[in-house]
Amino acid sequence: MAYIYRNTPKVIAELGEVQGEIWERTFEIAARAEALLVQHRAQGIARIDMAKGDIDGYVVLEDANRTNSKSGANSAASIEFGRNGYTVQVVNDQGQVVDTYVVPPAEGLHILEEASHLPKKQRPLRVDRKVKIKASKAYRSRGGGRG
Repeated sequence: MAYIYRNTPKVIAELGEVQGEIWERTFEIAARAEALLVQHRAQGIARIDMAKGDIDGYVVLEDANRTNSKSGANSAASIEFGRNGYTVQVVNDQGQVVDTYVVPPAEGLHILEEASHLPKKQRPLRVDRKVKIKASKAYRSRGGGRG
C-alpha cells in the first residue's frame, strides 16, 4: 500500500518542469484571450495580463479607466460577465432632477472563459435600479442677479 505524505502535492507542484508547464499554459490562455479581446475592442484600455503566484499562473483582464481609476475599481467584470441596464438621474445642488437617461444592459464577452475553455456563467439579473449623480457645471443654472 502506498502512502502519500501531506506535502507531496506541493513538492510536485514546485518542480521546475511542472512550473514550466504551468507558465506555458498560462501564456497560451493569455494569447487566446488577447486575440478575443482585440476582436471586440471598439475603444477603451482593456488589456490582458499574466501574473505568477507561488505555484499557479494567472491570466487577468484589466480595464481601469478615467471613471473608475480614482476609486481603484476595474470594469473587467462588466466586460467578462456583462451588466444590467439602469436609469441615471442627474441632480443639481438642490437635489432636483435636471435630466434622466437610461443605460442599456450589455451582454458579457466571456473572454477569459472562452480562452481557458471553461463553461460560460451568466450573471443573475437584478431589479432595475436608479442611480443619482451630481450635475456637472453645464447642467447647473446660474443663480443670483446678473448685473
